[in-house]
Amino acid sequence: MDIREIAKRARVSTATVSRAINRVPTVNPQLAKRVWNVVEELGYYPNTQARALVSGRSRIFGLIISEITNPFFPEIVQVFERIAVQHHYEILLTSTGNDPKRMETAVRRMIERRVDGVAVMTFGMEEVLLEDLKLRKVPLVFADVGLAGPHVSNIRIDYLHGIRQAVQHLAALRHQKIAFVSGPLRLKSAEARKQAFVRSMKEIGLEVDKNLIVEGNHTIEGGIAALGQLLRGSVRPTAVLCSNDMTALGVMRKSYEDGISIPRDLSVIGFDDIHLAQFVLPALTTVQMSQAELARLAFDALLAEVESDTPSASGKEYVLTTHLVLRESTHLVSGTAKRPAGSTKN
Repeated sequence: MDIREIAKRARVSTATVSRAINRVPTVNPQLAKRVWNVVEELGYYPNTQARALVSGRSRIFGLIISEITNPFFPEIVQVFERIAVQHHYEILLTSTGNDPKRMETAVRRMIERRVDGVAVMTFGMEEVLLEDLKLRKVPLVFADVGLAGPHVSNIRIDYLHGIRQAVQHLAALRHQKIAFVSGPLRLKSAEARKQAFVRSMKEIGLEVDKNLIVEGNHTIEGGIAALGQLLRGSVRPTAVLCSNDMTALGVMRKSYEDGISIPRDLSVIGFDDIHLAQFVLPALTTVQMSQAELARLAFDALLAEVESDTPSASGKEYVLTTHLVLRESTHLVSGTAKRPAGSTKN
């Protein structure tokens, strides 16, 4: 089965079949409909490589994420792919595990597949690794850390808005000893969240105690270790604000193991609002950074660049605002946080 048989049955030329299958907009709509009716009737699957040669476009978008095992990213992938299918695109997915070597391999695969654009949802990977894509003028969209330039768009995430709400919420509950567990500070997004926390504390006159700021790694295990470090310190927090929900889940796990009641003895706030956050006990108060909206903005940015007759000289900026989602893991401050059994006062 080939386009000649399609053309014969649809009573059109092979050129019309080729243009219809490649969705060339100048094809007569009635002729295109006849072609697609025959295609569906015969169960014909177009050769995507041949289509790319005809159209000059692969209709493939690359999607690079940090860690597929982090529940934050699968929803991005799911929404991005759903929108891509609606627009007759495929996606080429890579999870880097924050490993520059894997990022390098991902870029090479995408060049080989001649992708039409790449969404980089790694929140801080070194952009120098994407130089080959830039040289080939492949449209790029970054989450929060991209550099301005031709064919490069950036989704700026307003971390401050949601983190400010979180700090003010804790302050309204009379918390003053508020700890912050950051992500890996080599990531620009983790540093941005930390700075948003510091600024929000200073805005309302709360002391920023460096002993209450701990660097984590955005994993449950990192959250467990971070709270352990805070509990061993000379200053005991009454609330912990975490750079992501996975860290917050680790903090909650460590609290359970040490007999610390959440939220009575320790208030906890996460960041991201992964699906699981509303089902843990107590349900996690968190700063929402909508994965669905992030995926939509990333796809729209790539599509706008690919379909534009005059690609932007300096790229475009899109904004994603964060906000606090109140649940059950925060509470009016107690006199002091409960100490685990066997601990001693410092």
